[in-house]
Amino acid sequence: MPVRKFAIADARFERSPGQEGAAYVANLVDQRDGAPITIGYGRYGPDQRMEEEIVVDDVMIVLEGRVSVESDGGTVTAGPGEIVHMPKGSRVTIRSHEAGAVTAYVTYPHWQQPEG
Repeated sequence: MPVRKFAIADARFERSPGQEGAAYVANLVDQRDGAPITIGYGRYGPDQRMEEEIVVDDVMIVLEGRVSVESDGGTVTAGPGEIVHMPKGSRVTIRSHEAGAVTAYVTYPHWQQPEG
């Protein structure tokens, strides 16, 4: 696999599976590339709320805006340049703030199986 770089302009966003609000994801690298990890971007509209059980180790890097992640261990809020790790098995509520948010993510292993 060659060395590659990505920009948000490369992303093709789709609604985050199982969500009805303005929460979108765009995988840029995943198992279809032969990679052991998934890399992509997330985009959240203002004041969105997602409840998830984390099925893989998930690292979220906040690029724009702010997100809060609530779990049994409390709540962390992250802004641009900050990283949130959500360990496999965590039950979390992810909330964007009034300006929405753009994030990058890395998961191990893959969080989504390709269709087909």
